[in-house]
Amino acid sequence: MKLNKEKKKKSRLPLKRRLIQLYAALLFNANLKGFGNGFIYRGAVKNMCAPGLNCYSCPGASAACPLGALQNSLTVANKTVPYYMFGIIMLYGLLFGRWICGFLCPFGLIQDLLHKIKTPKIKKSRVTRVLSYLKYVILALFVVAIPLIYSITNNKVPAFCKYICPAGTLEGGVGLLSNAENRPLLSLLGPLFTWKFFLLVVFIVGSVFIYRFFCRFFCPLGALYGLFNKIALIGIKLDKPKCIDCGLCVSKCKMDIRHVGDHECINCGECIEVCPTSAIQWKGSKIILPPNEIPENATEEEKEKIEIRRKKRVKAVKITAVSLASAVLVGSLVYYNFIDKAPEPSSPPPATDDAGPTVGYNVGNICAGEDIRIISSEGEYIGTFNVSQNKGKVTVINFWYTTCQPCLEELPHFEEVYKEYTEKGVAIDMIAICSADDSDLDIYECIYTYGMSDYTMKFGHNNPGESYYFALGGKGQYPMTVVVDANGIIVARSEAKMEKAELVASIEKALAN
Repeated sequence: MKLNKEKKKKSRLPLKRRLIQLYAALLFNANLKGFGNGFIYRGAVKNMCAPGLNCYSCPGASAACPLGALQNSLTVANKTVPYYMFGIIMLYGLLFGRWICGFLCPFGLIQDLLHKIKTPKIKKSRVTRVLSYLKYVILALFVVAIPLIYSITNNKVPAFCKYICPAGTLEGGVGLLSNAENRPLLSLLGPLFTWKFFLLVVFIVGSVFIYRFFCRFFCPLGALYGLFNKIALIGIKLDKPKCIDCGLCVSKCKMDIRHVGDHECINCGECIEVCPTSAIQWKGSKIILPPNEIPENATEEEKEKIEIRRKKRVKAVKITAVSLASAVLVGSLVYYNFIDKAPEPSSPPPATDDAGPTVGYNVGNICAGEDIRIISSEGEYIGTFNVSQNKGKVTVINFWYTTCQPCLEELPHFEEVYKEYTEKGVAIDMIAICSADDSDLDIYECIYTYGMSDYTMKFGHNNPGESYYFALGGKGQYPMTVVVDANGIIVARSEAKMEKAELVASIEKALAN
């Protein structure tokens, strides 16, 4: 009877793991209002990294992805060493190792649920074990080598995020595009998104038939954490003196492990229940809940009392852990959805035409008192710009960032049109405002690299607040262009790449007013 109770108790582990996975997915996507308004959270907490693979661009994401942050930091590694990112990943690795993959990774949860679909399954073999090393190649090539190589040419290429990451496609791409507020983004889709969507389908289908298809063969974050698995504070360990080398643990595991706790082990704990000698245990379990010492001459009554005290202590620890975790989750949901005043999309009156929600309204009422830093082609601060104080001439405001390809493709048209109108003596002003997480130096290098150092139009910087962008109706997509007439009235707004003819038509409309 006691043995049956123990087996029943152990069998609850998969359910507990699933609850922790669901908890982590909700905690790391606590910005629930983002799913409603289609807006990416950009508050101060977003500078922190969640431990698992969870895309920065997911509408609900409350923190950054460590893999994306590492790639972005490596793109400038020829100037400064990204100590912060190396440090935070090492910290996560030393604390948790691949326990993160088994319990805290939202994309790991998605793969687990996909594998629950009833179909014939492809079991692990020598082939899958060899393929499991592919993720280390992807780590070296797409996360480290390519971003570093392109950083030498002053370009930012977070290769894994850009070309492979299915979490980015599903959570960021599909997550944003599924919101009606982001329909203008559809016009920016091209071959790259088609490729990534194809990969997403491959990973989804693969996860149905092969356990953790992406995690086992392609995830570089799992490869990184696997390097710390043996020395991590949390995870599972093998008590070798108790081990009888029966092999049940390895055969039970769905991952490509050679032994318990190696670099492929995600510390799910399923091997614990099949070990006949209880040689597999959780690391630190004796520290958190040290066993009560039972005197050799203890009576049965004394042993029973000691056991009762142990059970009470276990219950107290569980209640405390659940209470703290619940408090953290509730606090996070309240903070992100009700307290945090991070920049959000503005909510102007309804649109007067199809050009955008702020068309027909006075910029003086929208951007009053807001100054934009103007920088020269050499990246030096040379003054300020304020659209509400720029009445008397047509003003074209373009929002861009240094790694936005559609942005860089349209800027030459803007300069060409600006020169044509100024040569005719038309009262016009044009400014391209970099409105992302780029420094003045990043902007200067981009201007120089793409041959814009001789442009006569202004270049501005509205980072990190981005209040201009959001006040003019920005929803997180780039490029965005706003055309204002001489009276300060917005006559056109575009949330996609503008061709020369479209820009000219918008300016002519402003001049006609």
